[in-house]
Amino acid sequence: MQSTIYTKQMIDFQKTTFDNSFYAVTLLQEQTEKMTRSFLDQAIWLPAEGRKAVDEWIKAFNKGRNDFKKTVDENFKKMEKMDTFFFATQTKGGKAKTKKAPNPDKPAA
Repeated sequence: MQSTIYTKQMIDFQKTTFDNSFYAVTLLQEQTEKMTRSFLDQAIWLPAEGRKAVDEWIKAFNKGRNDFKKTVDENFKKMEKMDTFFFATQTKGGKAKTKKAPNPDKPAA
């Protein structure tokens, strides 16, 4: 039973850590995007093709970041389901299921 609690706490801790780190990276990327767009607004010498390329890069970064987050979230859900399934089959009524050792005094049937 304790292992179930510890495993759940570990998964929750890892998910919280990932979410917080991901949020920080998202803020950094959004700030970088704002700075880049500000630079592009001031760079009148940059041709339209260059602006288009930068816009495509920004879209690709955002899509990649969102796809990554979605994949990690899906896998955390799978881990939680696996944890629940694994420990549900291992425990019954809070005690681990174990096969009863044969009684050496009793003849085998």
